Amino acid sequence: MASAEQKFPPQQQKIQPGKEHAMDPTPQFTSPDYKPSNKLQGKIALISGGDSGIGRAVCNLFALEGATVAFTYVKGHEDKDARDTLEMIKKVKTTDAKDPMAIPADLGFDENCKRVVDEVVNAYGHIDVLINNAAEQYECATVEEIDEPRLERVFRTNIFSYFFLTRHALKYLKEGSSIINTTSVNAYKGNAKLLDYTSTKGAIVAFTRGLALQLVSKGIRVNGVAPGPIWTPLIPSSFKEEETAQFGGEVPMKRAGQPIEVAPSFVFLACNQCSSYITGQVLHPNGGTVVNG
Repeated sequence: MASAEQKFPPQQQKIQPGKEHAMDPTPQFTSPDYKPSNKLQGKIALISGGDSGIGRAVCNLFALEGATVAFTYVKGHEDKDARDTLEMIKKVKTTDAKDPMAIPADLGFDENCKRVVDEVVNAYGHIDVLINNAAEQYECATVEEIDEPRLERVFRTNIFSYFFLTRHALKYLKEGSSIINTTSVNAYKGNAKLLDYTSTKGAIVAFTRGLALQLVSKGIRVNGVAPGPIWTPLIPSSFKEEETAQFGGEVPMKRAGQPIEVAPSFVFLACNQCSSYITGQVLHPNGGTVVNG
């Protein structure tokens, strides 16, 4: 993992979504210290935004744990990252898992989410674990900078897609299935420079809690993960060079986390043997920031 008080080389990507292969250093999505134990053997998992960052690390660990993995990405922007992730999953998947899928889609629209779910079900027959993870963010100095098109774009990607994917996947989920939503530490502590992004992450916390109550009678668990500052393509594509260089230094651990430090939280929440009595909750891999609520 990153050493204490590590700084990153100044860097910036001008367009979102960011590209993992263009980052320096590239994020750590795996670790030789991780020891899989078939926690997700036989499961079918759909992971939105799985081509890079936290999504890539989750895809990798799920495959190591025996799951068959399908993930989404943004065509024309994340093609290389998606191809790389697909090849990685193929190399580590267990022998009884089916071949993984990478599905291009703009998830901000209901019909696209339906198509993604249909493709997964047509290929694998059902879905056991849904990971809502896709996100985008932009800095702003004041709320006056956030116009209607930008607000709609951020909400479509960050929370509309969670509703849309869930509503279409739900008919294929069954008792023992799991939904896991990626929120953020910003939902708990606020972030003046990421106002619209932070608002969506707060909505995801409420969505997780409400949906958990709605689905508990069906035996479907719904939980969330709220990462702190994690070194992903969102960072160089969102922040200025000098901000990227200092990224993560504000938390008690004095460093940014790596995707591999977040992905085990998703494995834990997806595994019924590990978390069967947990629903409506959020895990906080955030470098030591104390949150309440």
